[in-house]
Formats: sequence, structure tokens, C-alpha cells
Amino acid sequence: MNALLRRIRAAYGLAVARRSALFDLALATITTGVEIGLLFDDGTPVAVTPIAVTVLAGSALLARRRAPLTVLVAACAGAAVLVPLGYSPGGAPVVVALASLADLRERSVSVAALVPTALFLQSASISSLPVSIGAWALGSYLQTRRRYTRALEDRAATLEREREQLDQIAAQRERTSIARELHDIVAHSVTVTLIGVRGARDILPTEPRVAAETLERVEATAEQSLAELRRILGLLRTPDNGAQWRPQPSLGRLDELVSEYRTTGMPVRLEITGTARPLAGGLELSAYRIVEEALTNVLKHTDPTRVAVTLHYGRTHLRVTVEDDGGGGAEGGGGHGIRGMRERAAVTGGSLDARRTADGFVVTARLPVAETGEVEDEA
Repeated sequence: MNALLRRIRAAYGLAVARRSALFDLALATITTGVEIGLLFDDGTPVAVTPIAVTVLAGSALLARRRAPLTVLVAACAGAAVLVPLGYSPGGAPVVVALASLADLRERSVSVAALVPTALFLQSASISSLPVSIGAWALGSYLQTRRRYTRALEDRAATLEREREQLDQIAAQRERTSIARELHDIVAHSVTVTLIGVRGARDILPTEPRVAAETLERVEATAEQSLAELRRILGLLRTPDNGAQWRPQPSLGRLDELVSEYRTTGMPVRLEITGTARPLAGGLELSAYRIVEEALTNVLKHTDPTRVAVTLHYGRTHLRVTVEDDGGGGAEGGGGHGIRGMRERAAVTGGSLDARRTADGFVVTARLPVAETGEVEDEA
């Protein structure tokens, strides 16, 4: 990909160089033609010497990008040669060279060249001061415009790089947070498993039935832990010395979460459909965080009259929906909050859709769960 980009840039640079060369050739040709026309428009007999000098002065314009000051000197020298010979040059090469110098070199250099050039053209009766000053002003304007455009392009490129960096930082922070929370759950499950196995071993000779029940619970916990380990595989966790160990929320605490937002004045209600049942700890945590982030976006970005949080327990999926009628002002698909919710859905193997509706915004997450004998109603 990098090699392809380098080739594209090289091809673009070559095309620009060819276009510039063709423009300079056309400019030199037109300027030379205009100068020859002005030289003989008063009935002066056509001679080889003035034409040759004019062609040489006009040809110098081909080097105006590389050495504009030298080109200006050459154009002035050509006019200075023609005046003593009794010809009246129009000064077209000098005017073009002066404008090119003002366009391509620093302002101090072009101003320093403007004064003697304008005085020379005026004293030799080639052109008036307004013509010289106008040519210099045109070149200065072109330079200012080009620099302004380049500054805008550089600023846009800088902002784009900063935006990409911020997006990467936000995504990495979210991955780190997910990995930390899932790590807590897995560590707890492993501890419970170890204690359960030890307890079952101790009571196995005397109470085999109780030991068998304990081992069944240990098996279920171990299966959940294995599922969590598979889901976090590939996520890199950066060290966070400020991490705090705390109980992780689950779907059983959604009532409390909704009540907290309701106390802020948000008209939010919670509806649960299907048969609620315990799910893997990581999946419940992701669903809880998705609801929390979606409600936070509603609180930050809209002023709704209705907010509905719906949990549908299906046979193979848990569907989480948060919908509001706040006028569609909630965060769009490119925001960090939406990106974080998608990360949380993806880490469980699910998906998340966030979109505007006719009168608000809706977030829908589909998170896979262990299959049961129930029939899922996806309507």
C-alpha cells in the first residue's frame, strides 16, 4: 500500500511538473509575440536584431520558476539593448518577469527589485509606474493566495491526523476498559472454581451428592470463564495503575440505573420481554454498559419526552434497545460513545446498530447467548 501511494504521488508530481512546463512555454511564447507586435506597431521596419533580442528575452521566461530574479535582469537587459538602437520595446517580458518574481520569491526581494525596475521602465519610456506596480501587485496576490491555500491544506491534514489519533486513543482506552472488566470477572470465576473443587474433594467421601452438585456449579462457572477468555482473546490490556477493583454491574441492576437517570428528569422506562435468565457475566456487563452509554448520550445530546429501554431475552440472542424521541440530536455513528458500544458488542460476538429515526435516535444491540429450548421472538 505504501509503495502504491508513493507511485501515485510521484505520478501526480510528474503531471504537475509537465503542466507547469507547458504553461511556462505558452506564457513565454505569448509574451514574446506580444512584445514583437508592440515593437513594430508604429511602422518601424522589421529587422533581425530586435527580433533576436526580443526572442532571447522572452525565452528567458522559461526559467522564471527556477531563477525569477535572473530572468528579470535578462528581460531588463534586453529592453536596455533595444532602446539605444532606436527601438521602442513594450516591456512585456519585463512586466511578466516582475510579476513572477513577486509571486515566487519573498516580499522583501520583490520590493527591492520593483523600485529600480519601475524607474528603469519609466525613464526609458517603456511603461509607466502604474503598470510596474500593477504587475508586482498581481504577483504578490498570487503568492498570498497560494500560501493561504497551502496553509488551509496543511491545517486540514493536521486536523485529520489528530482526529485519527484521538479515535485510536479512544478505541484503545475502551478496549483496555473492556479487558480490565472481563479480567475481573474471569479472575473471580477461577477463584470460585478453585474453592469449589477443593470443597468437593473434601466432602466427596462423606457427602457425594453435595460434592456432585458443587462440581456441576463449578463446571458451569468454568464454561463461562472459557467463553470470556475466548471473547477477550486478541485484546491488549495496557497497565493501569489507577484501576480500582469493584463489583461489576449486571442486568439485575438495570432498575437502579434507570432510576438514577429518572431522578435527573429523563422520562425513561424499562421493559423486559421474553423469559429473563442469568447470562454470562461478561455479556451482562456489556449489555449493562451499552444501556448506560446510550442513556448518557440521550442525557447529553437531547431533550426527549420519551425514552424506552427494552431487553428481549430470545433463544439465541439478547436484544437491547434504547430509543428516544429527542429530535435526532444524539451522537452519530462516528462518535466515541457509539464506537465504545460497538466495541462492547463485538467483544461478546454480537453487533450494534445506532441510527437516527424520524423523531429521535435508536440504539439496538444483538448479543449472542447460550441456546435454550425457548423460541425467540424477533418481532
